[in-house]
Amino acid sequence: MRVSVGLTPSSLAGSEGVAAPVGIVIDVLRATSTICQALASGWQRVVCVGDIPAARALAGPGVALAGERGNVKIEGFDFGNSPRELTGPPSGETLVLTTTNGTLALLAAAARCETVLVASLLNLEAVVEAVRGEADVAILCAGVEGGFAIDDAYVAGRLVAALGGTWDDSALAAARLATTFGSAEEGIGGGISAENIRTAGLDDDVPFCARESVLGLVPRVVERGGSSVVVTGKFPETP
Repeated sequence: MRVSVGLTPSSLAGSEGVAAPVGIVIDVLRATSTICQALASGWQRVVCVGDIPAARALAGPGVALAGERGNVKIEGFDFGNSPRELTGPPSGETLVLTTTNGTLALLAAAARCETVLVASLLNLEAVVEAVRGEADVAILCAGVEGGFAIDDAYVAGRLVAALGGTWDDSALAAARLATTFGSAEEGIGGGISAENIRTAGLDDDVPFCARESVLGLVPRVVERGGSSVVVTGKFPETP
């Protein structure tokens, strides 16, 4: 297995950007954690869109809107971007999600990779098991407002170490970075993303997202549109 890592959103841009048949997207604080929790709680699908008007356009019966800008719930939306809001029974079948970083990363990955998986610490072990045996895997960090985010790099490093194989330099850097932290909460809790979340009064989201391998599903992009992707945790078995 060849493993590459895109440590910033710019790694998804241009013809020379990071790509592989299998892409794993990480926005641990908090979009990919929120997607994993929503699907584990019973939402049938999460539709990820890049902007607020596109999300509002999808509102309707059986559909709830979730999202944030600046870590603040968008006015008129049903949920913000806290996975803790989505631990209860779903109020419909479809959750439409738009966030500052994570949903954009998923859209970009869907344009570059044949298979796109959603990773967080919550489903870390399940993701590792899902991609064992693949020849080429790209781990793609959503970052924060276009820049490097140590929380995503930490999770990328944990994935790299668990997968083994042959690493590019970014994968090696991420794996080494991950070893410098004593716990998952330290790994994702010390950067600007966590600071921004605490400033917004959502301190409890950090330890919630730091829980490891408590969910057994691996969300996957199953439909792609010009401005949206559909993610589900249930898909047909390969014959």
